[in-house]
Parts: sequence; C-alpha cells; structure tokens
Amino acid sequence: MKIALATILAFSSVCPAFAGEYQPGYSSSKTCTRNEYREEYVPGTQNSPGYVKSYTETIDVPCESNRATTVRRAAPQSVGDNNDCSEGSIIGGLLGAGIATAGSRGKDQWWAIPAGGAAGAMLGCQIDGG
Repeated sequence: MKIALATILAFSSVCPAFAGEYQPGYSSSKTCTRNEYREEYVPGTQNSPGYVKSYTETIDVPCESNRATTVRRAAPQSVGDNNDCSEGSIIGGLLGAGIATAGSRGKDQWWAIPAGGAAGAMLGCQIDGG
C-alpha cells in the first residue's frame, strides 16, 4: 500500500508538465499584431512654432487563416403558388347559388343551391387567378 501511494505521489508531480500541451481538435488562440505609423500635428503659437509628432503604434488585427473559408449563400426560396383565390371563391359561390336559386323551382331547390354554390366557387377561384 505504501509503494502504491508513493508511486501515485511521484507521478502526480509529472502531470502538471503535460497540462499546457496542445491537443489537436481543441480550440487555440493566437494574437496577431501590426505596427502602424502615425503622425500627429501639435499646433504652435507665435512664440513657439508647431511641430509634427510621429510614432509607431502596435495594434491587434484578425489573424489570417490558412484554411479555406466557407462562403455561405442563402438557399433560393422555392416559389410556390401564391395565388389566393378566396375572394373569387366566395363571390363565385354566392353568384352560383343565386343563379341556381333563380333557375330552379320547388323540390329542385334543395340540391340546386349547394351545387350552384360549389360550381360558382370553383369557377370564381379560376377567374381570380387560382
């Protein structure tokens, strides 16, 4: 038991040496910089003339990747039938039922009104653009 405990303690001090190692497949960070030359005019007075102060500034920039960039394009929208013939169906149904009522008498009216309405709705939908 003492040997096992000593072995664990001996190898546990080695493990922190592997902690900073890079493992493929995990994210990594990289900072890229660029030196940029700048000039600034300092205005003067009558007794002390103005001058130009120049300096170089280090700024952080996005790193260029060697990987191929993926360009995502929007998928074209499928053009479906956007014709809405609901107004034509309603108007055609009413007109068809009215014409069927006017043209029928007696016992024939009970089936002529719904038949005329259905036929008028289909015709009205076709006329309206459906």
